[in-house]
Amino acid sequence: MRNRLKVLRAERDWTQAELADRLKVSRQTVNAIEKGKYDPSLSLAFKISRLFDMPIEQVFVDEKITNLEQ
Repeated sequence: MRNRLKVLRAERDWTQAELADRLKVSRQTVNAIEKGKYDPSLSLAFKISRLFDMPIEQVFVDEKITNLEQ
């Protein structure tokens, strides 16, 4: 699953540690999500979308669905 987490974080000038604190997760979790090595739980994904005040679909993109649409 692709995501825009790194870009959204950078737009706010937050470090991975600052974002992790806001989400109540480890910095390693933020890093893994940004690199696409870890897909967050549904509850964490919603927490992220609320933090950035965006619909979840604007933060996360399911590559399987994207490939089917092409």
